[in-house]
Amino acid sequence: MSQRPAPARWFGVRCIFRHRGAENGTDRVYEERLTLWCAERFADAIELAEADAREYAERVGAKYLRLAQAFRADDEPGHGSEVFSLVRTSPLKPRRYLDTYFDTGAERQGAPRPHEGMPEGVR
Repeated sequence: MSQRPAPARWFGVRCIFRHRGAENGTDRVYEERLTLWCAERFADAIELAEADAREYAERVGAKYLRLAQAFRADDEPGHGSEVFSLVRTSPLKPRRYLDTYFDTGAERQGAPRPHEGMPEGVR
């Protein structure tokens, strides 16, 4: 009896890049890029994402660092859908954890706009 292929599912895949020529002194510029793929298995989603990552790196003058992490979504993508999740254990307390991994001060991100009717800085 032949095995039926698994139904296609949605996967969010995070790939990491280093940008060339974007160094300031000893600093290097890294990018985490999340893409969404419809595939039957984790391996298929990663294969699709890595092919895209190589093309993207060439297009923007970056180097794909060959790290791809996938997350299988439970539902069809839509407004507010979870597209990626990574769970990590750490001995760090919350503030130190955020400062170490997500809010180092070196991120290139825009400041959030205040919500209508809310004071500046309140989200």
